[in-house]
Amino acid sequence: MKDTRTSAENTGAAEEKFDGFTDEERAAMKERAKELKASAKRGSRAAKADVESEVLAKIAEMEEPDRVIAERLHAIVKANAPALSPKLWYGMPAYARNGKVVCFFQSAQKFKTRYATLGFSDPANLDEGTMWPTSFALTELTAANEARIGALMKKAAG
Repeated sequence: MKDTRTSAENTGAAEEKFDGFTDEERAAMKERAKELKASAKRGSRAAKADVESEVLAKIAEMEEPDRVIAERLHAIVKANAPALSPKLWYGMPAYARNGKVVCFFQSAQKFKTRYATLGFSDPANLDEGTMWPTSFALTELTAANEARIGALMKKAAG
């Protein structure tokens, strides 16, 4: 007699195929490869102006409310951490010190999440004891949020 039961592992296997990376993750990796190629071709002085315009163009492509948040974040970073240079990082606006990303903005639409994220990398000087936050969910920017982000930017760039 033949066993007609279906294992739980096989159910839906034809419907769902896991390739290791989502379409959004693959797109981000492709964007990063383009960014690396473009930065290799640039000269140092012209690069800063070109990169900032690329960051602003990427922000302009975003849907609301992420675009509004990203525009304000860009202004907050420039005002509070002028030593950080804007750049694209995996297709996201980011800000770097000596070529190393200190912080970045990930729009909610980037990976189809319910909120945008302001993230900090390990070069950010945000250390507080043995534990500190490295990312913040953003749904809107209030005056209090902007003040807190400005203070974080000053500390991160320091």
